[in-house]
Amino acid sequence: MDDRYGSDVLAAGWRERAAKPVPQVPAELDLVVEVAQDGFCGAVTRVQGGNVELEDRVGRKRLFPLGGGFLIDGSPVRLTVPAAKEQGVRRTASGSFVAADQRARVALPSRILVEGKHDAELVEKVWGADLRVEGVVVEFLQGVDLLDELLAAEPPSASRRYGVLVDHLVPGSKESRIAEAVARGPHGRHVKIVGHPFVDVWQCVTPRALGIAKWPEIPRGTDWKTGICRAFGWPYETQADTGRAWQHILSKVHTYRDLEPALLGRVEELIDFVTAPSS
Repeated sequence: MDDRYGSDVLAAGWRERAAKPVPQVPAELDLVVEVAQDGFCGAVTRVQGGNVELEDRVGRKRLFPLGGGFLIDGSPVRLTVPAAKEQGVRRTASGSFVAADQRARVALPSRILVEGKHDAELVEKVWGADLRVEGVVVEFLQGVDLLDELLAAEPPSASRRYGVLVDHLVPGSKESRIAEAVARGPHGRHVKIVGHPFVDVWQCVTPRALGIAKWPEIPRGTDWKTGICRAFGWPYETQADTGRAWQHILSKVHTYRDLEPALLGRVEELIDFVTAPSS
């Protein structure tokens, strides 16, 4: 005899049978989702370590665990890790096409000198892959004041050029006066000094990458890095505190899009200068 009402409605599993299945959606880049719990709405910017990062329309970024708790067009979904895509044309962090042969070349005699440890780390993070392919070494220059001493000890030439990146290269600054003196001197033809207008390379990271509206204004007479740490509520008493602050800022840099154009153009200019064929 047929049971017109089916099986026992109180049998184990009745809730699961009645529940509507929630679609599983890969968390692809730029997919826009809403967080059911608090209404935060944003586009997927990355998926890493079981978490998905969402960025809203004003540039704020937040991390959430993959899985349930998300809405698309008002309907519940479960976000999953997207499937690995076939490798097409790939780009480096600087936006350059990845070379088919990525083995590092023997280092060129020419060098790029950067004024500051943090500057060197930033250049390495964004342009490191390109520089290794080109065979360009980035060296740390403790201060632009020491440039004359270095040039005297290891003079540049047509086959050994120096590209120098400095902070705060603006008219009337100490850095601009040194750059002008080098350009007029005996080594000027084989040395190119460029720089960005910011007080420190920290400011070359865009506010958008950090999730802030703008960099804080630091009063004259206050150490700039100390002032920045205070403004953000970070520890600032020791050099280790400053180092941790920089590592946090550097962690927000993923590609050239996270840097100000005032730095991007200058680094590309130096790479072209030191890799140009000797005349």
